Amino acid sequence: MRAVVGSNCKGDSGTCPGGERKMMPIGPLMIEHRLIEQMVKVMAAELPKMEDKRGARIGFLSEAIDFIRTYADRCHHGKEEDILFRDLAGKPLEPEEGKTMKDLVAEHIYARKVVSRLADAKDRYARTQKEGFEEIVACLKELVGFYPSHIEKEDKHFFLPCMTYFRPEEKDAMLREFWEFDRNLIHEKYRKMVEGYKR
Repeated sequence: MRAVVGSNCKGDSGTCPGGERKMMPIGPLMIEHRLIEQMVKVMAAELPKMEDKRGARIGFLSEAIDFIRTYADRCHHGKEEDILFRDLAGKPLEPEEGKTMKDLVAEHIYARKVVSRLADAKDRYARTQKEGFEEIVACLKELVGFYPSHIEKEDKHFFLPCMTYFRPEEKDAMLREFWEFDRNLIHEKYRKMVEGYKR
């Protein structure tokens, strides 16, 4: 499926006056899905190496945890929950779509818990080079199994239908808020890091 889907302009062609195409708010979310899928494949490829060697690379685990927490969760899920879902909550959603949105939020919470378990296991393994290894493998397998189905649910069963609830000007405003969210994200990440050292 193309990352740029639909248009905020009228007409079946999806073109605006002047011939340009306008990205809908779900466009950036679907682009982010493609990168998350790539990282999930990297994690999947790492698993058999870990199991064969009975060992884990701490650097890889740290980077995987940072990617999921910062990119997949705070950046991607953040835009979904803080902007898209927030705005959808004010719309008269069909019961099935309302249930799907609640399910997606629950899945985000589940993924956060798995990543927290992974981070704890990684820290234990870093100290002992043994303890926590089985939990690391289990958590990676959970994440590798989780993300493809989660992404498919959003891409193929939720994103396009939910756009029908928004007027073109609402979609434009949402897209602008997405860009602003992303611009502020790096500042938020490192402000929290510095504040952590000051405690």
